[in-house]
Amino acid sequence: MPLFLTGRELNAGEEAYPETSERLKYVFLLGFAFILMILAFIFERPAGLLKGSLVILSSPANLLTDYFALAGVSAALLNASVMTLLSIGMVAASRTKITGPLIAAVFTVTGFSLFGKNLYNSLPIILGVWCYGRVIRSSFRHQLLPALFGTALGPLVSEFSFNLNLPLPAGLALGIGAGFVTGFVLPVLAAAFLRFHQGFNLYNIGFTCGIIGTFFVGILRSFGVEVDAVLLLSGGNNPTVILVLYPMLLLMFLFGLACNRWRFQGLGRIIGQPGRLASDFLSVSGFGATLMNMAILGITAASYVLVVGGEFNGPVLGGILTVIGFGAFGKHIKNVIPVLLGIFLVGLFNKDELLSTPALLAALFGTTLAPVSGYYGPAAGVIAGALHMTMTMNISYLHAGMNLYNNGFSGGFVAAALVPVLNEIKKIKIKDKAVTTEDE
Repeated sequence: MPLFLTGRELNAGEEAYPETSERLKYVFLLGFAFILMILAFIFERPAGLLKGSLVILSSPANLLTDYFALAGVSAALLNASVMTLLSIGMVAASRTKITGPLIAAVFTVTGFSLFGKNLYNSLPIILGVWCYGRVIRSSFRHQLLPALFGTALGPLVSEFSFNLNLPLPAGLALGIGAGFVTGFVLPVLAAAFLRFHQGFNLYNIGFTCGIIGTFFVGILRSFGVEVDAVLLLSGGNNPTVILVLYPMLLLMFLFGLACNRWRFQGLGRIIGQPGRLASDFLSVSGFGATLMNMAILGITAASYVLVVGGEFNGPVLGGILTVIGFGAFGKHIKNVIPVLLGIFLVGLFNKDELLSTPALLAALFGTTLAPVSGYYGPAAGVIAGALHMTMTMNISYLHAGMNLYNNGFSGGFVAAALVPVLNEIKKIKIKDKAVTTEDE
């Protein structure tokens, strides 16, 4: 199979872009996974990695449990590498073509494997999604996105397994059962809730997971079991992360440029997209331009953290990786910046400092509302970001950190409330313009 194909069939007036083979896409994803693994072994000996990995697998993982602080940077990187390889393996086993949504899913799994996801708490959810597909006689390739994104509820499995003071066998059985049930109902709920925010919240499954997590926490609280969110964070990682992250992003950009035959063609087409679900940038501009867009977003996100004086810990890096991943599926510099600006402006007057990890996560993950900016304009994006900042800081109580995609949960409510208002304003403007034209 050649690394580069000749290109796809074009519509009239449409510019060609280099078509990239599936092999090269796998080379990119696998290379990313193995870089994480190599870094893990550089920073720690195998014995330390094993010990740290066991701590990650056997600990509750509610928001915000930074695996850097819990088990060490190397163990967290190894966990992220293993989860990335699992995700790639699932895509390969289902013989699914790599698309923008799948790249976003893989990078999201990687990012959240630094602060909440692991092999133990993710597999029951994936199994539940797979069984749902079997029951409705649907190929697993059609359930890949719910399976990958649905691991947001991994803390639910860990909480039931290790934090309810149950005998270990009973806890494990309860945790695995809860994860399986969650995975089984997730695909149908995600499809239904997409209509709630009309595709303007990119983290649709995050919203769905928030609803499911709220139900489970409500059940626990009704039995007198109080579940609290966690704030376990590391510090002092900035020099090392800067030395690793920015060169990786530069390499990603150059790799994309090479795939794009050393041209910037296609980036403009991506930036012209509103980003509303479902926006697959690989189908819009090809793999090379998409990788360049992902790298630009990564540099923007990382630089935002540094500008406000934040720390690169596990959750913040997870946020940056998620932004990078969604650079293939809805986000670009034009629709992200207004949302970031809105969050920043509200953050100036918020009781939580802009450099705090919760505020940084609100900024990074708040870009889930980028389609609002892309579709309705920058002003709407600023308003969406401002509303999101106020919502996400207060909504985690409902699911007690069981849903790792807290910002996706918040973004769903913001989009659902804001979009009808923006649509009405748009209708009024169109009507006024039509009346003005008739008068003239």
